[in-house]
Amino acid sequence: MHDIKAIRENPEAFDAAMSRRGLSGVSSEVLAIDAARRAKIGAAEDAKAEQNKASKLVGAAKAKGDEAEFERLRALVADKKAEVARLNDEAKEEDARLTELLMSLPNVMYDDVPEGANEDDNVEIHRWGTPAAFDFTPKEHYEIKGVKAGMDFETAAKISGARFVILSGAVARIHRALAQFMIDTHVDNHGLTETMTPVLVREEMLYGTGQLPKFGEDSYKTTDGWWLIPTAEVTLTNIVNNVTVDEDTLPRRYVADTQCFRSEAGSAGRDTSGMLRQHQFEKVEMVSITRPDQSEAEHARMTTQAQNILEALNLPYRTVNLCSGDIGFGAKRTHDIEVWLPGQDKYREISSVSTCGDFQARRMNARFKPKEGGKPEFVHTLNGSGLAVGRCLIAVLENGQNADGSVTLPEALSPYLRGKLTLTAEGTLA
Repeated sequence: MHDIKAIRENPEAFDAAMSRRGLSGVSSEVLAIDAARRAKIGAAEDAKAEQNKASKLVGAAKAKGDEAEFERLRALVADKKAEVARLNDEAKEEDARLTELLMSLPNVMYDDVPEGANEDDNVEIHRWGTPAAFDFTPKEHYEIKGVKAGMDFETAAKISGARFVILSGAVARIHRALAQFMIDTHVDNHGLTETMTPVLVREEMLYGTGQLPKFGEDSYKTTDGWWLIPTAEVTLTNIVNNVTVDEDTLPRRYVADTQCFRSEAGSAGRDTSGMLRQHQFEKVEMVSITRPDQSEAEHARMTTQAQNILEALNLPYRTVNLCSGDIGFGAKRTHDIEVWLPGQDKYREISSVSTCGDFQARRMNARFKPKEGGKPEFVHTLNGSGLAVGRCLIAVLENGQNADGSVTLPEALSPYLRGKLTLTAEGTLA
């Protein structure tokens, strides 16, 4: 959410920032509601002062035996009391309107976010690895002979509908091994705190991280009011919801492996084959809670942490700086990491690492207490995939495929697969 004081002080700068998001003249609406709210509050305070003044005179009129003045003052007190109540209610209505509007507005991007209309305008900032030169036409993951027995879309569709999959046997074990490898790497090498969180959350948690109010159609809501998380960003970031932490406890660095649920609203017809875009998927998520002066360095650190996973798995990738037309609602800057998929002959997103500044912290009232004293300040929050497990499975299978339908698996998975680093054409580990 945005600082209303900052908008009042410099509406031109706020409008310029929102125009990069495709929104125009936003400050005028914000300030109009804010002015109405403040006017109601001021009028309520004036009416309350008149009520208090009249209340003090009521007793004096009674003591003097001035019945007419007594009745007039008593009526005035009652009128002012009713006026105060009405004005306070109207102020609360304006405050709710203002909060709803501010909650619906995207974050202010950093100045160095490149201008652009869509993903075609993203700027590559790093590339690692060279895609393998196959002496055969590489297949997509679900077409590889050794994979087919362990990746069942038809039965999943019978049970749950489209965009679900059942993994079994060796393929399920490789998927599990990848998740374990990611968690162990982040904990042992990157110093993150392993965390297990719920996948059902209260509605206000989605407001805190920015999925609501605008993007409710992208998530699933239960009949009793809980929401299924679209990512563990929601649960990990909300650990500090309405909490003031000590500065000495920052930065806080969390990682969690969870099931995630997305309706994929608006993606009809996109990536319908295979398991690239599913309603239910597993993801290892990183979240950092930092001081404001730490967040830029933390963003670079988290990007490197996600990249490290791909490098350890020997998967070629590139990192792009998202342009203004492709960046997410709550981000000030986002790095997308795209892994090479030979079956599609293109790079596809496998991680987004975003720094949000104090945008989420204001929505959830998350602050830290400076160790040198002074007023509590808003923390900065960051999040990033480390990585999407299913997409990583796809990349491992496609990049390691052989002409006979077998798959050579990365050496990094050896401890998790008891040294068996071949998925045979028959679908077993060897």
